[in-house]
Amino acid sequence: MTNTPLVILIAGPYRSGTNDDPYLMAQNLKKLEEMALPIFRAGHIPVIGEWFALPLLEQAGSKHPGDAAYEEILYPVAQRLLTKCDAVLRIPGASKGADEDVRIAKERGLKVYYRLEDIVGR
Repeated sequence: MTNTPLVILIAGPYRSGTNDDPYLMAQNLKKLEEMALPIFRAGHIPVIGEWFALPLLEQAGSKHPGDAAYEEILYPVAQRLLTKCDAVLRIPGASKGADEDVRIAKERGLKVYYRLEDIVGR
């Protein structure tokens, strides 16, 4: 366990490639979440934008991906989270949102990981 935990945003596909199919979006979220426990066990704090955005979307009355509430909340949540993060783990898969997270992270001088093993030391 490291002395100073890093807050690490896990970035990857959520909506991308799903044609807005709720099942496929849930599968993408599961892939993001599978990275969280190993990061936590390595002594860090994993975060995923959807963990914050999805309850907000429900409260805002979002009816489907891409509606006004969705656009107001989903990507801005990740951008705000990045102001509190120390690093990003970019998991595989096409995603404009995740690519934007990486761009912002690099712009802010944050560490960007592309392999879980580089964080957890496997």
